[in-house]
Amino acid sequence: DGGDRHRVVVIGSGFGGLFGTKALRRADVDVTMVAKTTHHLFQPLLYQVATGILSEGEIAPPTREVLASQKNARVILGEVTDIDLEKRLVTSRVLNRETVTPYDSLIVAAGAGQSYFGNDHFSEFAPGMKSIDDALELRGRIFGAFELAELSEDEDEIQRLLTFVVVGAGPTGVEMAGQIAELAHDTLHHDFRSVDTATARVLLLEAGERILPAFPESLSRKAEQALERLGVTVLTGHTVVGVAEGSVAFRTPAGDEEHVAARTAVWAAGVTASPLASMLALAAGADADRVGRISVGPDLTVPGHPEVLALGDMVGVLAPDGTPTPLPGVAPVAMQQGRYAARAIRARLDGRAPDAFRYRDKGNLATIGRSKAVADVKGLHVAGLVAWMLWLVVHLFYLIGFQNRLLVVLRWTISFVTRGRGARLILEPTPPAEPVSSRPPPARAPRSRSSPSSASRS
Repeated sequence: DGGDRHRVVVIGSGFGGLFGTKALRRADVDVTMVAKTTHHLFQPLLYQVATGILSEGEIAPPTREVLASQKNARVILGEVTDIDLEKRLVTSRVLNRETVTPYDSLIVAAGAGQSYFGNDHFSEFAPGMKSIDDALELRGRIFGAFELAELSEDEDEIQRLLTFVVVGAGPTGVEMAGQIAELAHDTLHHDFRSVDTATARVLLLEAGERILPAFPESLSRKAEQALERLGVTVLTGHTVVGVAEGSVAFRTPAGDEEHVAARTAVWAAGVTASPLASMLALAAGADADRVGRISVGPDLTVPGHPEVLALGDMVGVLAPDGTPTPLPGVAPVAMQQGRYAARAIRARLDGRAPDAFRYRDKGNLATIGRSKAVADVKGLHVAGLVAWMLWLVVHLFYLIGFQNRLLVVLRWTISFVTRGRGARLILEPTPPAEPVSSRPPPARAPRSRSSPSSASRS
């Protein structure tokens, strides 16, 4: 079956790899996707897994299931350990099994990881938001903090347990801070008997001058106001200089160093390219930038190797004159580049030279909380309920699979109507740093459902 057919290898099951593979459905090629996970992760909704709105399976459909009907595509599990550009071989490994896959065309879409700006030890105490494991770890830390606070009699310890620090105020940081605040001040307010979850503090630290720097300044201001109404303390111009067990240190705009006692920290600042970018750059003799992205041409090809296309967060695209073409690190870029890579391969098979890649910017969206979002779409600046509904529609449209869309709509509807969180299971609760004492429930009347702290954030 097709021994002479053109062989395409796709590395990565993210947006770029998956959309590139699907766009080759009707091409006269055989496609092999090599991925280190068995799922396609819809990364923009990871924060909803971390805060209990969605379960992990609802945003991570099995890659094999997604591609089951595409007869010219196969999926193999493995982490790529070597790319031989001369012999056109990709070597991957899972457990002790090594697989070598030959290719005629190669699409490398390995994505990016969390960057701690040279302070990788921060990751132990401040997980990022790049994988399902990260989201589940954060879910355990966030909900576990409330559980431990319920057991404690020490007011200082309760304050530390109920202080949450989010580092980085891009869309992910803003969304996380807003959801943690909603959890504390609304969702969990009536679930605990000994501790008042509404006393929780959520700090959003941003080194830059304003939050959501990719958005127009007017929308950044509206987003900051919405966060403050939710109970988030926004600190711009504050640079994190230390993260340890139970504390976060930061430098203020005045240059002073301050410490805040907090059991839970979330890192949403900065990305670094997949190690495969450096591997590919070294093998091709190409340049890599300070965050490890390989420089590729206007047609996304690796210098000297027109059969190799690299895309997504792991690349920096150069214009024909050699100057960098700035592209945002968002899913639509990888999607469009994946489709472009497929068109480029088909064009070459037809003896045509593909045009340069052009990104069609469809705008920016960020949700802040219940019925609160900001949207910058084609110069149209929208905030509030309309932006929130637009955010819902766009994310549903890009979510892969009818079943996942249906489940997510159902979850969102239930969460909106009941203000609940249906995915609060803590898989491996992190033990407290020190013993906590328990106490019997106080002999006071339970709080009314019409309490001011709850009603004011409805």
